Amino acid sequence: MNHPSNHTPPGAGKSSYDLIDPATLWVALNLPQGITFLDLGCGRGNYSLAAADRIGPGGLVYAVDLWEEGIAALKERAAREGRANLKPLAAGASQVPLESGSVDVGLMATVLHDLVEAGTAAGALAEVSRVIKAGGRLAIVEFHKIDGPPGPPRHIRLDPAEVEALVAPYGFVRQQTVNLGPYNYLIMFMKKDRTP
Repeated sequence: MNHPSNHTPPGAGKSSYDLIDPATLWVALNLPQGITFLDLGCGRGNYSLAAADRIGPGGLVYAVDLWEEGIAALKERAAREGRANLKPLAAGASQVPLESGSVDVGLMATVLHDLVEAGTAAGALAEVSRVIKAGGRLAIVEFHKIDGPPGPPRHIRLDPAEVEALVAPYGFVRQQTVNLGPYNYLIMFMKKDRTP
């Protein structure tokens, strides 16, 4: 069993949301009203809060992170602001507490490189594949493979080809790559229908 309080995950408390061009991100994601959205490795929840605004009261955003302090703060904020469509959950990326095939769109914003570095990317991607329905989408935001700051050291960063090589074995097909500004890019995948 994962005990989230045992350690603080890498990057806890940091958010790439302030580094990206949010208008470009949300146009590319084109989230319909009423969908189920998963923000895996949500941190403070900046992406989750923005997604909750876009999908409307009929939708649901699951904000999942191992960082208990961040999840507690996000729960308080969601309650204070009356955001019934935002559900923060403290859990590891390899044990997402959601039903299989229950998510329309999943987001991993500047978290995949940390999972690769920690050796837990395979478990996390298997979980993402499990919870995203066939025909659903996975959006990954990563840092351009350039020297920082901001962001992690260059040797930890993943270029789009590396991201695709990691994600493709889990049933995802790349749709597009979008530049989100000087520091980050978005790569979009669709989950294949497993039926022959």
